[in-house]
Amino acid sequence: MSRFPLEPHYPAMMPLVTAGRNVRAAGRLEPALIELVLMRASQINGCAYCLDMHSKDALAAGETGQRLHVLPAWRETTLFSERERIALAWTEELTELSSPQAVSDALYEQARQHFDDAALVDLILLIGVINSFNRLNIAVRTIGGSYTVGEHG
Repeated sequence: MSRFPLEPHYPAMMPLVTAGRNVRAAGRLEPALIELVLMRASQINGCAYCLDMHSKDALAAGETGQRLHVLPAWRETTLFSERERIALAWTEELTELSSPQAVSDALYEQARQHFDDAALVDLILLIGVINSFNRLNIAVRTIGGSYTVGEHG
């Protein structure tokens, strides 16, 4: 059961929503890549609400069930492009922040081959936004499973 509803607090969360919308609107990150990043961070953090939401939105946008099913083991498949693989590695390192040296120079150099400065900033912002939403939903124990596609779109 949820500790309390987040809906009355949506005005306080609008800067996060706006940041996410701005990243999408900028068009520097492909919609499929965005959904993969949102899903992967939510998997790492264990946010049921965000997993429910982003899996439904991804499928509605044309993502395949197969790619979503193997996403936790993305390194073990050829279903993801090199750009997507780098974005997923970047997502994992920024989400886990296992040390002050997270996001290695080697990963940064790989990312630079696929993302310019603006796209890399968008990717970092997107990861920060989803991690914030994961933490909000986990803290208040928002129940997953009832999201309807486009509900927060």
